[in-house]
Amino acid sequence: MTHPEPPSTADGFESWPTGRLLSTAARLVEHAWEEVLREHDVTHAGLIALHTLTSGARSQRDLARACQVTDQTMSRTVERLARGGFVQRETDPADERRVRVTITDAGRDTYAQLLAREQDDAALTAVVSDPAGLRRMLVELIRARRAPGP
Repeated sequence: MTHPEPPSTADGFESWPTGRLLSTAARLVEHAWEEVLREHDVTHAGLIALHTLTSGARSQRDLARACQVTDQTMSRTVERLARGGFVQRETDPADERRVRVTITDAGRDTYAQLLAREQDDAALTAVVSDPAGLRRMLVELIRARRAPGP
């Protein structure tokens, strides 16, 4: 069996396969976005949790499921968000074994600031000729690759 020749590195990234380009672009955007999140003392996981909580309080377990992470991961995320004053944890009056998580006013404000920044990311949109088209293609790719959920 013959193996295809790897793309030449002399040409730079223009000759890379699409998957490698997507992976590299994602890492570069993620690193830049991490700096923005760090300025607000929020992680990627924390931002997703805040987004989910804007629709209302949830049990920590339901929040983990909605964010597609383990209970243990969500526990650490909620702990960090609570320390930052972005969420409150309370015992569920209907079931004292459950913890309900609620977004605070500070959490809503921070989420709104980050959402505005994310939607108006000049560093990304300035270099893309059709940001809306790129977004549509990425959504299509994610939908096509996403594993069927419960």
